[in-house]
Amino acid sequence: MEEDLDEGQTQKGCLECCIKCLGGIPYPSLVATILLYAGVALFCGCGHEALSGTVTILQNYFEVVRSPVDALDVFTMIDIIKYVIYGIASAFFVYGILLMVEGFFTSGAIKDLYGDFKITTCGRCVSAWFIMLTYIFMLAWLGVTAFTSIPVFIYFNIWNICQNDTVLEGASLCLDPRQYGIVPLAEAKTVCAGSEKFYRMCGSTELDMTFHLFICALAGAGAAVIAMIHYLMVLSANWAYVKDACRMQKYEDIKSKEEQELHDIHSTRSKERLNAYT
Repeated sequence: MEEDLDEGQTQKGCLECCIKCLGGIPYPSLVATILLYAGVALFCGCGHEALSGTVTILQNYFEVVRSPVDALDVFTMIDIIKYVIYGIASAFFVYGILLMVEGFFTSGAIKDLYGDFKITTCGRCVSAWFIMLTYIFMLAWLGVTAFTSIPVFIYFNIWNICQNDTVLEGASLCLDPRQYGIVPLAEAKTVCAGSEKFYRMCGSTELDMTFHLFICALAGAGAAVIAMIHYLMVLSANWAYVKDACRMQKYEDIKSKEEQELHDIHSTRSKERLNAYT
């Protein structure tokens, strides 16, 4: 009977410990981190494959060749963007972990306001620094989203020309990469409707796949922007709660100090009265 009682108390203690640990998880920060990782993964993965598909389309259908010298051509720019994508993936993986750690620390400080956990915050200055950094990253992701919309617009125009050529027979429709600044003006790489390359490109899987990959990359950049906004709301709320907790703690310290002084004064007067009576 005693063993069953001990086992029940042990299970109850483990359950209370699990509930307490689950209560300390910063769920808003966790949701924002998941959204950030999903958006960055979608942007980096789809963007990388879409750039590879763009290289294939330029080489196979527009016959654009890589410059033999170290010149800043379209292929070099695509390679640079790929390396930037690698850096973005690594940087925001680390930044998401830092924000989660900051969320755990700040949640500990907020829980102290209600008496659940002890203060584990690193300070309001750390929260303010993360707010400023997250705001800068949000502006950066807005720029990345705007930049990602450019290839989506270009591929939508190409897809639209392919669709119109099947509807409007005899229409003189051409695709010229010079108007997008992809190749120099001196190089004519035009692909017009009616040619074999035009129909092969419009019916190829590379064009359709690359177009949809750029759309997914744009959606990933938008998700990263939403995650940054979510982080800003969470960090601002945590900073306000930590500030309130610090003020409450100062108030409690002053109150306890005054109560101790009043207790000391009362004790001193009681001793004086006792001595006078004696």
